[in-house]
Amino acid sequence: MFETKFAIVLRDDLAMWQKLNVTAFLATGIVGQKPEIIGEAYRDAAGNLYNALSMQPIIVLSAGGTALGDIQRRALAKDVRTSIYIDEMFSTGHDAANREVFSRSAPENARVAGIAIHAEKKLVDKITKGAKLHG
Repeated sequence: MFETKFAIVLRDDLAMWQKLNVTAFLATGIVGQKPEIIGEAYRDAAGNLYNALSMQPIIVLSAGGTALGDIQRRALAKDVRTSIYIDEMFSTGHDAANREVFSRSAPENARVAGIAIHAEKKLVDKITKGAKLHG
């Protein structure tokens, strides 16, 4: 049904609150880059208006730390722009601080907590190889 895939891969050892936090942040990063994936606003039977949502499902996967590093490097090698969240961002309190701690990490030493990708289906499948459906 969709030519693209929206996938979020979370590190499998995160606490539940971290998984939820990272998922929310990563989804906004993809939407910020690709606003065309957002549909129309919702309206209930009483006429109340609600925010629009993603037009396609968001697949949530999990992987170990090594696999997440591999996913990040494969995305970079394929020139696919991603949203990424690293461990150091859990200890900051705002966007500028997040960007500052992120700027000190490199693909070979980043402690990736999660990564989000939106691209052509087969490409996302190749990049996220090794991740499994989050359960």
